[in-house]
Amino acid sequence: MRNIVLIGFMGTGKTAIAKKIAEAAGLEYLSTDGLIIEKEGMPINDIFEKKGEPYFRTLEKNIVYKISELDNVVIDAGGGIALDLENIRNLRKKGVIVCLWADPKDIYERTKFYMHRPLLNVKNPLKKIKELLEARKPYYERADYHINTSSVSVDEAVEAIIKYARERQ
Repeated sequence: MRNIVLIGFMGTGKTAIAKKIAEAAGLEYLSTDGLIIEKEGMPINDIFEKKGEPYFRTLEKNIVYKISELDNVVIDAGGGIALDLENIRNLRKKGVIVCLWADPKDIYERTKFYMHRPLLNVKNPLKKIKELLEARKPYYERADYHINTSSVSVDEAVEAIIKYARERQ
C-alpha cells in the first residue's frame, strides 16, 4: 500500500484517524509535529513564540522532505503543511494525500480547551478558524481525496481512507 498522508486544519481528527489507520493497515504512524517537537525539545507553541512561524515552517519542510522518502507509513501532517506546494509534491511521491475537513464550529469545539494551538490563541478563535479555513481552502483542495469529519465517525473515515489507498496501489 502507498503511504497515507493526512492533511487538513487542526481539530479535524488527523491524529486520531492516522493512528487508527496505522494500526488497522499495519503501517508506521508518524506525526510531523511530533518529530519537530522531538527535534527541537520544546512544544510547537514555544517554537512559534521563541523562534517564529517562518523558523517553524522551515523545520516542517525539512521533516517532510525526510519522511516523504519512507515507505509503509501514515503521516499525520501539521495543519500548515499543505501551504507549501513543495511539501505536497514530496509527500505525493510515495503517498496518497487525504484532506480531512470539518465545520468551523466543530473545529472550535474540538480545540477550544487546548492552549497548544498557537494560531488560535486569539480573542475570537471561531472567527480565526473561519478565516484560516477560507485562506487555506485552495491548498487543501490539492489533496487526492477529501473527507468531512463532521459527518462521519473516526471508524468510517478510517475505513474509507484505507479503501481509497488500496485502490491507488
